[in-house]
Amino acid sequence: MNKLLSLTIALWIMTGFCCFAQTQQMPNIVIFFIDDMGSQDLGCYGNNFYQTPSIDKLANNGVRFTNAYSACTVCSPTRASLMTGKYPARLQITDWIQGHKKPYAKLNVPNWTMYLPLQEKTLAESLKEKGYATWHVGKWHLGDDEMYWPDQQGFDVNIAGNFKGAPIKNKQYNGFFSPYGLKRLNDGPKDEYLTDRLTEEAINLIDRQNSSQPFFLNLAHYAVHTPIQGKADKVEKYKQLLNGEKHPQKNPVYAAMIESVDESVARIIQKLEEKKLLENTFIVFMADNGSLASVSTSPPFRKGKGWAYEGGTRTPLLMYWKGKIEGGKLIDEPVITMDIYTTIMQLVKAKLPNNVDGKNLLPVITENKTYNRPLFWHYPHYHNDKPHGAVRLGDWKLIEYFEDNHFELYNLKEDIGEANDLSKQNIAKAEELKKLMVAWRKKVNAQMMTTNPNYDAAKANKGPQED
Repeated sequence: MNKLLSLTIALWIMTGFCCFAQTQQMPNIVIFFIDDMGSQDLGCYGNNFYQTPSIDKLANNGVRFTNAYSACTVCSPTRASLMTGKYPARLQITDWIQGHKKPYAKLNVPNWTMYLPLQEKTLAESLKEKGYATWHVGKWHLGDDEMYWPDQQGFDVNIAGNFKGAPIKNKQYNGFFSPYGLKRLNDGPKDEYLTDRLTEEAINLIDRQNSSQPFFLNLAHYAVHTPIQGKADKVEKYKQLLNGEKHPQKNPVYAAMIESVDESVARIIQKLEEKKLLENTFIVFMADNGSLASVSTSPPFRKGKGWAYEGGTRTPLLMYWKGKIEGGKLIDEPVITMDIYTTIMQLVKAKLPNNVDGKNLLPVITENKTYNRPLFWHYPHYHNDKPHGAVRLGDWKLIEYFEDNHFELYNLKEDIGEANDLSKQNIAKAEELKKLMVAWRKKVNAQMMTTNPNYDAAKANKGPQED
């Protein structure tokens, strides 16, 4: 494509964004927010076992980000960041709610916030001010008390959003199959599948919506979190494809769950087309953290959910707006959860609250803008990994482990698997990134850990809770 044509298309796209934001015909906004899905779980990111044709089509017809990160290596902090545009450390929501309890670990976790404070102005609240109908369907996990649930945070409708991080699987409830045991969602017929049910609820909302009022749909699937349960016919399909092979990234039950998410995307888009809304709907597909490594590994990335390494925070990010975004575009710019908030706020010309950390991705899409900024993570908690902080700037990533204050430095361009620690060979780069991280922690008032007087090495790893 020659430079003149590229410039013309970019100007047309930018004009489209501005025109929609300045007229009464504001774009509908749909976010597919998937739980525990790493980018390597999708065909459009190179997976050749899990089948995701509808999501792949979204990528082919829209924009795919190849360096997209979640704000945290676990779910609740990332969800808070999506709603506020702020780093988890700034919000002091730094672990999944309620977090693991490690009474004999070497360090005590800080007194962190286990809910999304009502004084934070959420994405839904900002969009309501612009005339939007606001709907939350699915996982919330941002406070045990109902006063912090979606209907108190700017959403007109809250379906299945509560304190739980996953559907309940016990003698009374059956996880992803009804009965679910989830507040704000009535159980369906026996063996109804949760991903299908949430999709149906979202479709019903779209069906009933007055076409003259724009809507914001936050479809936050509980999939593909544990308990790992797929529909029987799909599980059998992938078992046949596996043909007796054992492979750490080929889990037939997990594959079935992913396929149901893919069908959800297809059904929502089909409904938007049927209602003649697709050309005026901005769609985002994203996830809250990387894959759980015990369920499905994420090569070439190291480890998975709960870890400081790339497998913990590398996630899919797709954006699609029919006729407004250039199809099939790949973007290598490193981006992070908070950017979605800022991008949508810019799209609808809403005023940003103070201390928002996200960047506007519209010029990244239309003008190939680069921000050349550091990205930070702060996790003063125990999970699969030890408590840590991290920073990425350009090709370089530095990790600090808080128990012994050791550092690891990786060149992600040359070593995406984080196998070769360069902290001793490139002391200057490690020191540069360390200073950035320390200054950032001070700026956002990040909470730090303290020495645990009850530390007992023999008991330190006892008592992890499932999130």
